[in-house]
Amino acid sequence: MIIKIANIDTDELSIYHKLRDNAFSADNSFIADSPKVVNMLLGTDIEVKSILATQEYYDEFHQLLVDSKVPKQYLVTKAEMQKIVGHKIHHNCMMHGIRPKQTPLENLDENIIMLDEITSTENIGSIARSAAALGVGSYLLPKQGPHPFGRRALRVSMGHVSMLKTHLYDDIFVTINSLKKLGYRIFAAEVTPDSTPLQELKTPQKWVLLMGHEGKGISQEILSICDEVVTIEMQKGIKSFNVGVAASIMMYQLKCGYK
Repeated sequence: MIIKIANIDTDELSIYHKLRDNAFSADNSFIADSPKVVNMLLGTDIEVKSILATQEYYDEFHQLLVDSKVPKQYLVTKAEMQKIVGHKIHHNCMMHGIRPKQTPLENLDENIIMLDEITSTENIGSIARSAAALGVGSYLLPKQGPHPFGRRALRVSMGHVSMLKTHLYDDIFVTINSLKKLGYRIFAAEVTPDSTPLQELKTPQKWVLLMGHEGKGISQEILSICDEVVTIEMQKGIKSFNVGVAASIMMYQLKCGYK
């Protein structure tokens, strides 16, 4: 049911202002924005609490909203929406949802993309989008870093993070050792004197690709417990790719390498 808002300062809409980029509430609420992202999420099992949108959005996607059975659909003008969120926006739709539960480590897929201390929310979203596109179905991230359901990460991933099984870990050393016991081979993406060129990599059935910090890379302590260090062959004088680009190239090669 569409609810026309007479007072934009109502408590029911405050969550759209409070939950900025990487903020969440005690009940794991998150905010997504833009029609492409919201519509993608409406096609999943994610619990949707409400939508805040203009009449144009409701008219264009009427059937999707009927099928999705969103409990509350708030109607506002774009100007009112901007006042609610507190800044200028370039879309006409937002969604309040509940983050899906984490997948236990032992229930992740055979191919996993894992992050170590990546700080950019945009990179979190970009890597998620590439993983979904390439069929790498599981995403391992540190608890202390940006969350894949942060508003900007969701937007950059175009909502495709919802297609991945996600798990947030506390201790990278404990987690890597647990993955080894589960039969995964751990590949660390780093440039070292003895790293394996990507084109020479032999791909097993179960693997984890670990990507490091955008500037510092992966520490020697972590590299020492990985099974193999892998690097992308580059032209002389070029030190590295953007971490999102590097992850995409490596995931593609790993997916194609296993026969």
